[in-house]
Amino acid sequence: MEARIEKIKQQLQSKGYKLTPQREATVRVLLENEEDHLSAEDVFMLVKDKAPEIGLATVYRTLELLSELHVVEKMNFGDGVARYDLRSDSTRHHHHHLICVQCGAVDEIMDDWLTPLEERLEREFQFKVLDHRLDFQGICHRCKDKVQPPETE
Repeated sequence: MEARIEKIKQQLQSKGYKLTPQREATVRVLLENEEDHLSAEDVFMLVKDKAPEIGLATVYRTLELLSELHVVEKMNFGDGVARYDLRSDSTRHHHHHLICVQCGAVDEIMDDWLTPLEERLEREFQFKVLDHRLDFQGICHRCKDKVQPPETE
């Protein structure tokens, strides 16, 4: 975790920003909850446990800054709530999501299946893709398993 914090600190410094204690507390919460897609309010509640002096506005500003600097990805899964996800060091692009329209669960696809399409776009349209997002909406396996077929008489 410390290596990732140091990398984020360098990203901020390269753009003229400092990793203040408030920003570091926010980054630590994101790192500790990397599997989740936290809203600003979720982040605030978790940060508040570590640093009670930090206000919600500070968390919002920090998340917006981290989003502008491409440290985090700001996403909306159709529920009107912005969620934040740390960008991975190991992948060129952000991962993709399976969004359940029944329970709201969000599962991740870590493979980048769109690389061949990006190469084709560049070859055929001279369009250099810098990033992309792919979200699938449907019924997750948990909800699908809950549905019992109607009994026949």
